[in-house]
Amino acid sequence: MTTSPKSRTTEVRALRIIQAKDYPLYVFMLRAEEILDFADISRVSRDEAGKLIGYQRPQVKKHIHEIVQYLDSDVPIFPNPIIMALSPRVHFRSTRGGNRHPDDGVSDTGRLTIPLPEHGKPKPAWIVDGQQRALALAQTRRCDFPVPITAFVADTVNLQRDQFVRINNTKPLPRGLVTELLPEVDSPLPSRLTIRKAPSQLCDVLNSDKSSPFYGLIKRASTAGSKQSGAVVTDTGIVDMIQESLTSPSGALYPYRDIGRGETDFDGIIQALFIYWMAVRETFPEAWAKPPEKSRLMHGAGIRAMGRLMDRILGVVDPLRADAPETVRKHLKIIAPYCRWTSGSWDELGHRWNEIENVSKHVHELSNYLIRVYQIARRELA
Repeated sequence: MTTSPKSRTTEVRALRIIQAKDYPLYVFMLRAEEILDFADISRVSRDEAGKLIGYQRPQVKKHIHEIVQYLDSDVPIFPNPIIMALSPRVHFRSTRGGNRHPDDGVSDTGRLTIPLPEHGKPKPAWIVDGQQRALALAQTRRCDFPVPITAFVADTVNLQRDQFVRINNTKPLPRGLVTELLPEVDSPLPSRLTIRKAPSQLCDVLNSDKSSPFYGLIKRASTAGSKQSGAVVTDTGIVDMIQESLTSPSGALYPYRDIGRGETDFDGIIQALFIYWMAVRETFPEAWAKPPEKSRLMHGAGIRAMGRLMDRILGVVDPLRADAPETVRKHLKIIAPYCRWTSGSWDELGHRWNEIENVSKHVHELSNYLIRVYQIARRELA
């Protein structure tokens, strides 16, 4: 890499590959110490208005330490490239005869000019994939270690975020991070990700609307450290609960979807969720807003089991009626004496209250028990 002090730019030898007309792909090399000099890591967080910014997972210290140890070993091999998004201010100049295959016209070699970062201003590149590796490279003793870089030009966070989700789709990326990013991706997604997009949007509303019973209680990848202690419910549990109700024909939220037109009544869904879970909070105040180790109601298993009960209760209670909140509370009081969210044992299930885990078997057992108790009690009261 060569640097031009006057123009505040740096030049690297690069291979340009044309995959899409407006988004050429560049392959080049940087030394370990150079990567974070001009590339930023955009960590996922939210601004004061609650809008999602960034897209990277939080730093994982143990993983970084392991990479540093490997890089400092006798014979490190680092074949996986760091993937970056570059500012549109970069400029590529082909070298004479640089097109290795003149007939294909899809690749050529040359020099890529990248503007150097100015004090107080954003850097000209963002790391889309390889956050942990980049941080480890900044700490290795081998500061001149050559690192392969694959980069594309993208001037919007939306495009960077879209590529981040796709690139990490098959990797062990934290499920909650991908789930939270999905509503921000505008381009078509694989079906298994698309089906989680609406539930994730609804999860955002539940967490950010001050009138929501879950306001500030849902832990997302972007949850600030200062708010972590109050966020006691995992977003994946909430998303799973909503998704199951939305996609199952017997779900309470299923009628709010117009599959033929591809439309969803989000306002109606939000009203139904608010009414039901507000009633849950009022029925079990001693178990609400506590961490899952102190309340299984706030645990993934409790959320999903109560979600399945929601499908039964809202199947007979119209959320649009003025008396819906009171009616839902009456239905929940039927099962309240049988619940062991914070102490005691679920005798019929053979589990102490804190032995319920978020696994399919326990979720199924707890759901069936609550629904069975509810149906029997309703018949007796009829």
